[in-house]
Amino acid sequence: MRVLAVDDEAPVLDDLAYLLRADPRVGDLLTARDGAAALRHVDRALAIGRPIDAVFLDIRMPGLDGVVLGRLLAQFARPPRIVYVTAYENHAVDAFEIKAVDYLLKPVRPERLAEAIRRVAEPSPAAPAAAGHAASAGGPAAADHDPEPSPESVPVELAGVTTFVSAAEVWYVEAQGDYARLHTASGSHLVRIPLAALEERWRAAGFVRVHRSHLVALQHIDQLRIESGRCTVQVGGIELPVSRRHTRELRDRLVRNARRPQ
Repeated sequence: MRVLAVDDEAPVLDDLAYLLRADPRVGDLLTARDGAAALRHVDRALAIGRPIDAVFLDIRMPGLDGVVLGRLLAQFARPPRIVYVTAYENHAVDAFEIKAVDYLLKPVRPERLAEAIRRVAEPSPAAPAAAGHAASAGGPAAADHDPEPSPESVPVELAGVTTFVSAAEVWYVEAQGDYARLHTASGSHLVRIPLAALEERWRAAGFVRVHRSHLVALQHIDQLRIESGRCTVQVGGIELPVSRRHTRELRDRLVRNARRPQ
């Protein structure tokens, strides 16, 4: 892969570059000390037909900071995949909105960086151009059919460590003010993302609003029950209310899913 590392602190950038070069999945490595220089690298790489595959990006930098740069890069026709490398925990929501692949906290542990590189190296399901790029490098072209939806991931912070929970792991989501609690088979996670934002982002992944306080994954609904005008669903052994205004949409979605060929 062609990788760009960006950090305004020279010693930190040198250490990050050293660790990246040590990984056999990283080929060409470019470095930049600020956001403007990083943007020039990405533009130049596209102009010569050798686009950068991933940017390992600090957040707090003078001038063009990492959040603004990440949003700019996300608008490219072939955006590089972004991994944030920062000393600050409070930008994980920004990383989620930009669809960053990973979020690492400094000082970076080599094994954690290796995991981020593995995620970056995985084929991007969102961009057909990525399949063409893989084929030009000798890999097989993608099959000519609609891909399975690729659920987005949510950054979850616990004891200073940020991990990503995939939508595929989530049974249902519960609104808690400006936060949302993700319920999974292994437990629950509180994230600073409004329920309405998750509803919009995860609609294509099979999530549907059933109540002002709940968003449910259709694939995890065990039972739909309507008794005496009251509708409920059972998800993972938990019974959740379905508001009257959402009952018809939920029932229609379940019927459509049941009719699809397996």
